[in-house]
Formats: sequence, C-alpha cells, structure tokens
Amino acid sequence: MSERVAILTPDAAGPWYSSRWRDVLGRMAAPLEAAGLEVEGRSWTDGEDLADFPLVLPLLVWGYHVSDRWNDQVASWAARSIRLQNPPDVLRWNADKLYLQRLAESGARIVPTRFIDRVSEDALAEAAGAFGADRLVAKPRISAGAFQTIRWSPGAPLGDAPTSEAMIQPYLPSIETEGEISLIYLGGRFSHAIRKVPQPGDFRVQPEYDGIITPHDPAPGEIAAAEAALNAAGEDLLYARVDLVRDLEGQPALIELELVEPDLYLGHDPQAPQRFGEAVRSALR
Repeated sequence: MSERVAILTPDAAGPWYSSRWRDVLGRMAAPLEAAGLEVEGRSWTDGEDLADFPLVLPLLVWGYHVSDRWNDQVASWAARSIRLQNPPDVLRWNADKLYLQRLAESGARIVPTRFIDRVSEDALAEAAGAFGADRLVAKPRISAGAFQTIRWSPGAPLGDAPTSEAMIQPYLPSIETEGEISLIYLGGRFSHAIRKVPQPGDFRVQPEYDGIITPHDPAPGEIAAAEAALNAAGEDLLYARVDLVRDLEGQPALIELELVEPDLYLGHDPQAPQRFGEAVRSALR
C-alpha cells in the first residue's frame, strides 16, 4: 500500500485563491507519485483532520501572508502532533522576515535591512542616509510574491507602500543585470540553482511579473553564502530555497530564506524531481 502525503493548498474563499494552484499541485505531486507515494491536496484553512497522513507538506499555502489565521493554524497542527515538513516552529518564524536579523547575528551575510513599524517619507529618508543609498526597496515584514513592495527614491510618491510593519533595504542595481540567484536544497543537500532576472525597467523577479528564469551553476562564493544562511538557521529542513543577490560591495548576500511555501523550480533541472521524491521518501522513513 502506498504511503500517503498531503500537500496543503490555498483557501478557496481567500483573496489569493487561483485555479492555477491545481496545475502547480499536479507538478508537485508528479515526482512524489513517481516515487511510489499517494498524494492528496488539502486546504490549509478548512480545519480538516490531517492526523492520518504520515507527512504533510505546506508547499501551496498561498495567501498565508495576508491571513490572520496562519500562526493559530500552525499552533493547532503542532498541538495535534501533525507531522509537518518543514516543522511548525520553522513555519512560524520564517513567515516574518524579521528572521533576517537573527540570521545575521548568527553569521549569515544579509542585505542591509531596517525594520520599522510603518513606512513614511521620514523613515525612508532616514534609511537612505544610513545606507548611503539614493534608492530603496520597502516591503512588508510578512509578505510573498512582491506584495506591497515598492522601489523608492527621495521625492518619489509612496505609491502602494506597505501598510503594516515593514522593512527597508537599499536598492541593489545588480538585480537589474545579475538578477537574484536561488539555491534549492532538498533533504539537507544542494539540489540545483536558478537565476531570476526582471523585465527591463522592473526590479521584481517573480514569475507573476514575468521574471526571466534560467538554470544557474552557482559559484563557490554563492554556495558558501547559502550554506552560511542555512547553518545560521540551525534547522532540520526537508526543503529550502536560499535567495541571494550581489550587495553594494559585490558580495552574495541573503535577501530571503524561503522555508514555508517556496517555488522549488523543479522543472529547471532534469534530476530535481527525482531528488524531491527521494527527499520526501527519506523524510517518511
């Protein structure tokens, strides 16, 4: 009899629901089914009993960043001993990008970051002076998919600025040329990497903004930066995506460590689907 795995999916009534998730679920399930597993999708918000599943993967919890239910739901899963990978504690702290501060204190090189209660022109101007930068990026501490993320320079309107607790970073020109490098780890081991470059004139590299995505052979410095970030996290992880950019000194720096619902870009490496299936089977054992 096949072992069962649940992949948590979006709330059908939520603002981030899209029928596209079914295609994404199919692409995630295929390598697991090829590894001999039975895969079911379950909404992360509907309170269904997940206790019968030996492993639950929160890889499609779209909308968690705009829901006030996320932390309570994770706590509920933990209280019922639902076996989640990544683990509940990770799902809690990784949802708030304040974690960057902790990782920096533990040895990771991060993009310089200021955390503030609310975005204002005064807060941005102060950050620009502190960073010695004439352009900034601001985004919510709890966000995904470039939600309420703005690029700002002195005198510019705030536009769709974050309306909640936020973070400010210097704008890095390297994002326009070198883009963002994502290193994907499965079962604690490096699997593959991609490069994401924005469309001309944009700075957002996500697929939703037509970011140009290509396979990437990471340099030794990029591997070292990614592993420093993972070591700083100090967690036993089934999956991780380490997003790096070149900082103002030209060094690879962590911009995000994605441990909740990262796109693993399995289609950009021919061996990645098999590695994913093997990592999940290993976690079951």
